[in-house]
Amino acid sequence: MTTPSALALALLAAAGLAPLARAQDAQAPVQRGRGLHGYVGYSASQPPDRATWGYGMSFYSAAWTLVERPLAHFQVGLAGSWILPDNSDDRDVPLAPVGTYARDHWPERGPTWDSVFQTLEGGLGYWNGNRFRYGPPKFSMNGTPQGYDYEVGSPGWSFFYDTEALPDARLGIAQLSNRLLIPPDALPFAGAPRGEFLGYGYLALPFTAPVPSRDGRAPVGEHAWTCFLAAANFKGPIAYYVPETWSKIGDLFDYAYVHGRGLDARTGLMSGGAMEINTVPQLVARDAQGVTWSKLPALRFPVDADGRAVLVQDVTYYSRAALFDAFRAWRDGGPAPSGRLDAAGAYVATLSTRTPGFDQDGLPLRGVDATFDTRVFPDGTWGLAWTAEGHAAAGRFPQYYRHEEGARVAVAPDEVPAETGLREAEFALAEPGAAFTSPAAGAWIAPGPASEACTATLGDGSRVTYRWYRFVDQPVFQQYAWSDAKRAKLQALVEALHAAWPIDRDYLAPPTTGALVTLDPALLVTPPEGLEVGYVPIVTRQEAAPR
Repeated sequence: MTTPSALALALLAAAGLAPLARAQDAQAPVQRGRGLHGYVGYSASQPPDRATWGYGMSFYSAAWTLVERPLAHFQVGLAGSWILPDNSDDRDVPLAPVGTYARDHWPERGPTWDSVFQTLEGGLGYWNGNRFRYGPPKFSMNGTPQGYDYEVGSPGWSFFYDTEALPDARLGIAQLSNRLLIPPDALPFAGAPRGEFLGYGYLALPFTAPVPSRDGRAPVGEHAWTCFLAAANFKGPIAYYVPETWSKIGDLFDYAYVHGRGLDARTGLMSGGAMEINTVPQLVARDAQGVTWSKLPALRFPVDADGRAVLVQDVTYYSRAALFDAFRAWRDGGPAPSGRLDAAGAYVATLSTRTPGFDQDGLPLRGVDATFDTRVFPDGTWGLAWTAEGHAAAGRFPQYYRHEEGARVAVAPDEVPAETGLREAEFALAEPGAAFTSPAAGAWIAPGPASEACTATLGDGSRVTYRWYRFVDQPVFQQYAWSDAKRAKLQALVEALHAAWPIDRDYLAPPTTGALVTLDPALLVTPPEGLEVGYVPIVTRQEAAPR
């Protein structure tokens, strides 16, 4: 076939007998990655003496259904935060040893690598590694004890990186609650949350006494960073990071400089938080004129009548007076504290913010700031406010973009040419993944559970299998050669805690505004007869529920 000359095409077009563009310039929608990246963040004021107020932090974060259907290749963290060990006295000595992933791969984090040495993370969100997606977000703990060599997200597993349980020597979280299951694929919610708040925080509590250095080995501090939740149907501590989780790096790498510099011994630093938009797909098509367009998934936010989406409130730092001192006295034979965080040991931060930036394929998105911007509202809460221009689409992130030189420009849906097929095109949905499994060996069976297997079917379409373990017999503790006396003292403390701290008491101060979100009721369990105190339900498997 002979290709017409440019002159012939022009003459035909002038006569109305030929299109102005060639048909081969059009391209049907294709899904690919790198659709959206960015941080929607806030800063929190610091107390006058950060070391004094570094014994914990908490806040209330909105939970809502960001995407209505479970999408594949999608990861967005809702508003969360990070805690680092306070090594502000170190200006130039590396904390991450040679051989850790952070030290060997992220030279830009030097000279100290303090931001990637150890962290407490997690929170609300959607993660690319979730095996059981169901529409709404989930809640997960997460810690990075060793320069991002591995992460610890539940009492048996990493942060969604593998369906096989962590090796015994890398287990780090001790299940504390005897009323709540902690599945490896994170905690789902009831129904479809629409902006209700989940309160959560980490408190450094002294479950065990510090261990001094012996024969050059790393000392172990007494800071057991304990995760507290505040939901409509559950309140209280759920689990904690065993202090040795943070101290062992000094021995593993024979690096004495980090002795006493981990989260087991240092107070924590937290200065703000963000929504981390990490992995979002895009659909890309080209029109008959050769112009390229892209489409994002429909991202919706929980707006009120004033076009506001309140995302975070009540960011609070804690001193020893909040609970640490009373808890240590209890550990050593004193009276049981209520567990409520004392307001005398709480510092409520003032929030500030700035306009966020976003990119697609590494190129900036233009026009998003004409739709919404971040705001600190008069009541001290933080979130998003839709502009007058964007009011018609209040609560919606701009979904369509025209590709221009060096940028992507937000456009209204009716500006996208119909022949692209973008408006009708759908994103790939996530399918249930492989089961999370634990070994029938090692720490999981010696000394082993005290019950037969139990099961629960969750609202995310998964089934969890769990067994009741005596607290100090759960897998995480079996890697340590603790004395019988130390184990007995810890066991007695947890038995007292189970008896004294119910799940309907306010431990965190209630939220200033709004209602609490409800956890999936299937997560709540009742201890069997004879195992009412001192025993905890350890999930040993999570798989797709039979249909």
